[in-house]
Amino acid sequence: MLPGPTNVPQRVMRAMLKPIINHRGPEFHEMYPRLLEKVKKVLQTKSDVFVLTSSGTGAVEAALSNIVKPGDKVIVPVAGEFGSRLADSVEIYGGKALRIQVKPGDSPTAAQVEELLDREKDVLAVAVVYNETSTGTTVRELEKMGEIAKKYGALFIVDAISILGGDWLPVDEWNVDVCIAASQKCLAAPPGVSIISLSEDAWKAVKRGRPATLYFDLPRYKKYLEERKETPFTPALPLFFALDEALDMIFEYGLENWIRRQEATAKAFYSAFQAMGLKLFAKERARSNVVIAVYAPEGIEVGKFREHLRVKYSVVVAGGFGELKNVIFRVGNMGAVTAREVVTTVSSIESTLADLGAQVPLGEGVKAAWQYLKDL
Repeated sequence: MLPGPTNVPQRVMRAMLKPIINHRGPEFHEMYPRLLEKVKKVLQTKSDVFVLTSSGTGAVEAALSNIVKPGDKVIVPVAGEFGSRLADSVEIYGGKALRIQVKPGDSPTAAQVEELLDREKDVLAVAVVYNETSTGTTVRELEKMGEIAKKYGALFIVDAISILGGDWLPVDEWNVDVCIAASQKCLAAPPGVSIISLSEDAWKAVKRGRPATLYFDLPRYKKYLEERKETPFTPALPLFFALDEALDMIFEYGLENWIRRQEATAKAFYSAFQAMGLKLFAKERARSNVVIAVYAPEGIEVGKFREHLRVKYSVVVAGGFGELKNVIFRVGNMGAVTAREVVTTVSSIESTLADLGAQVPLGEGVKAAWQYLKDL
């Protein structure tokens, strides 16, 4: 129950057993464009999309190394570790990151973004981590931020690595110029491939100069796709097969149904932990549906709690980052999570806390969760 990599259904794992094909041959020429159409469907975009053989961080690098030129101003709200990394990456490519510092457990607002856009001139882009995995918070004003960015003539870059497929993100409707995602989170596929989309305005920014990268040279990816139906470098074929199958699975279930199930299981988790007397880390308005962050009870060491939970009950959850390492634990509610996983996780956490001496009302967590699970 980690916030990535997440559980991968057997049908998706089996897809990786397909024979390796020639990535310069007719089988790939048929498969790759078909896969990209599915990616467009999950992103709800008509823009160009690419599947990269890299982690989600690689797709962040692809976006910034192609778009950001020395001296470019990019507004980056920082609400945790991944927002901080995004700002640092802007600066690595010579840009000037205009940080909006947000208290951990909260999320940035559209008003904060507009205030900075109004004060600063010639801002190239607003770059936002939609779901801050390190703190279990989601930007609930993302659509409004897209409208504001467009109003000021700035690109809107969204890191949706840990949330695509787990919450609402109609890329075109929300004026997202660049969307970045990855396979191993809410799409329920193995780690190792990432996704990026680029609007026409994003391409205009790319064309201002040569990308500061060889491997992630997106004009080269576009050229190979249009002229050859290929990727410029050898793709991780088994992972492409797995992503293709995972997207089929999601569309068979229904994208809206897939997201709503994660909404329901999130409500179940939050209700369960509150019934157990645990304190939630994120503010209510900022709470993520896909990463549930919870304070460890007083006297309980997070490391020992996680190890006991793993060894005795075979449930794996994450700790916190940095200063939060020994303060919170995080439960991934991503992708193929059903009532079974919720009940198993909640009951195991109840038992673990009791084993370690915490005063928890056994059974109350599962009882509270069930009201949101009974109709799944």
